[in-house]
Amino acid sequence: MEEFKSLLVKAIGVAKGVGLSDSAVAALATRLGDFLARFADPADREQRLLKELWDVGTEAERQALARMIAKMVVQERTQH
Repeated sequence: MEEFKSLLVKAIGVAKGVGLSDSAVAALATRLGDFLARFADPADREQRLLKELWDVGTEAERQALARMIAKMVVQERTQH
């Protein structure tokens, strides 16, 4: 999970560095979530919960979840 968080922080940094808006970053995070939900096997119960939430969520809920996850990992990295 830490590796995923690190990768996500780097991707967000690159996206913002090339001038993408927060909504464009959120759209990319949503697309990444769609990809992971389809092709990644959750390794632990936290990842399983995220997948289950993703699977039952509407598009708007998925976008909100993607934004929250992106916000969480950026805040974690800036606090350390």
